[in-house]
Amino acid sequence: MTTSNWIFPAEWEQQQGILLCFPHNGNDWPGKYEAVQWAFVEFIKKIAHVENVFLIVANIKLQNKVLAMLQKAAVQTKNVAFIICKTNRSWMRDSGPIIVKKGNQKKALNFNFNGWAKYSNYKLDKYVPATVSAFLKMPLEQAFYNKKPIVLEGGAIDVNGKGTLLTSEECLLHPTIQVRNSGLTKTDYEAIFKQYLGVTNVIWLGNGIEGDDTHGHIDDLARFVNEDTIITVVETNAKDNNYKPLQDNLKRLQNAVLENGKHPNIVTLPMPKRIDFDGIRLPASYANFLILNQTVLVPTFNDVNDTEALKIIATCFPKREVIGINSTDFIWGFGSLHCLSQQIPK
Repeated sequence: MTTSNWIFPAEWEQQQGILLCFPHNGNDWPGKYEAVQWAFVEFIKKIAHVENVFLIVANIKLQNKVLAMLQKAAVQTKNVAFIICKTNRSWMRDSGPIIVKKGNQKKALNFNFNGWAKYSNYKLDKYVPATVSAFLKMPLEQAFYNKKPIVLEGGAIDVNGKGTLLTSEECLLHPTIQVRNSGLTKTDYEAIFKQYLGVTNVIWLGNGIEGDDTHGHIDDLARFVNEDTIITVVETNAKDNNYKPLQDNLKRLQNAVLENGKHPNIVTLPMPKRIDFDGIRLPASYANFLILNQTVLVPTFNDVNDTEALKIIATCFPKREVIGINSTDFIWGFGSLHCLSQQIPK
């Protein structure tokens, strides 16, 4: 690959900080909003301990409230910078910008968030990329393909920073459900990935996990942990609805090749036991971890498999501290640590 290309760096590469948005829409966490705010403070604390947090808040009033909460929880507030921006939701992985690099240059990409082609109240979220890029003093580019705006959420893709990208057919290619870009084929998407993210090789998985509101996001399924190793969730209970799709994804990964023509190393990760709340299955997955400069934050679910998942992820990141963060409240909003965050490369 030529160095003239813009590249979406891998998550484990050096970061300037993490973009977050403090939860203010209680409708995303009905009955758990108070608990989620304090869980979020703990999440901020863990990040601010090792790197910068760029924290979006709706207004000055909320900024003052959050600052008081952070101080009460002994967060290193010197590492927290506030960005004022009204949003509909807090899922920065999807509505926030994707930052790409070319040498020492950086720019933000706006992939035209549209509420996962499911919700109509996303109009405020559309302003997040422009507000964040202005705050970070970097140029912003709107993503287009054949003169049409392209919709692509950060949670739908994962990269190794060397030219290979992971995504799922359910999310990007389903013909009728939550269609982001009508009529686009695999070839079209691969051209988009190459143009904007410097990707030369795409590994397509099949379906996502049951209960996933985004309809197949990759960050609940499989993630690069280094340039040639992919960790993927598997379900051991053959009667569970996730068993077959996750076995299919495992086979696809075993048959896949990287940009260098070699097969990736595959590490398997258990799934937590099924979590239901108010009659709905929630998309709990240990794959929704967040890689930071010195640590890896892993969602846990008060589950028998928590310890095993932490141990497996720790073997993948021998030079980073692996920390579990209870995400039983977060997951009621249909996402957890990775979904809520977006890394800003250094």
